[in-house]
Amino acid sequence: MTQKSTLGIIVVTGGASGIGEACARELARRDASVIIADIDPRGREVAESIGGHFYPIDVTQDKEVAETAATIEGKIGPVRHLINCAGVIQQPLNPHALPMEVWDNIVRVDQRGTYLTSVAFAKYMLERKVGTITNIASITAHRSVPLHAYAPAKAAVVAITECLAAEWGPHGIRVNAISPGHTITPALERAIEAMERDPVLLRKNALGRMVKPNEIAKAVAFLISDDAAAITGVNLPVDCGWLVATSWDSYGGLRQVSSN
Repeated sequence: MTQKSTLGIIVVTGGASGIGEACARELARRDASVIIADIDPRGREVAESIGGHFYPIDVTQDKEVAETAATIEGKIGPVRHLINCAGVIQQPLNPHALPMEVWDNIVRVDQRGTYLTSVAFAKYMLERKVGTITNIASITAHRSVPLHAYAPAKAAVVAITECLAAEWGPHGIRVNAISPGHTITPALERAIEAMERDPVLLRKNALGRMVKPNEIAKAVAFLISDDAAAITGVNLPVDCGWLVATSWDSYGGLRQVSSN
């Protein structure tokens, strides 16, 4: 593959749908060479539509992740950026109603998968002393919410980001995270339709709306760009002001704009 821009080759895990797909499309629009790595075969269609490549991957499997990284490096070329979007969401269940197999799967994919793919692709970045890794965390990593597997897993993603940023920074690798707010993805839309999420509550933020996937993608594009060359180890909330608004409920909620 011929690198089409200074962004070089970018791997997006979980790029078959949602935030991952939005990232893949936004980065392809900026003339990057995008590779979608996903367990979902629909990623192939997305990759074809943006002129990229698709590699099936289960981010929870150590050997498979390492082999996929080696194959991409050998067949496609040096990966300059890794975007870790692979993840699964959770219903807001009472702990006694949350099966441990569900808990384990969320932690395996969201936490362990992020770490595995980071280590696998950083192996080659470290040899070249250049590269970035951007992890998709969540605003739920910062507040108490009834997501007893998802929120702790995403908090771990933030911690992983900070640890790896310090570990690999001296070798030229920048590692950052983005914490999306409630984002209009197919998965969230299905949860709303199943009445597992209240669409009114999801808009309880400073801007009064949910986040669009391409808004997350544009934040990713900034963090991997040379404009963010001095930024590493940060966790950037892109949440329409959910984090700053929720504590106002103790004071009657956000003040509405007066009609006078």
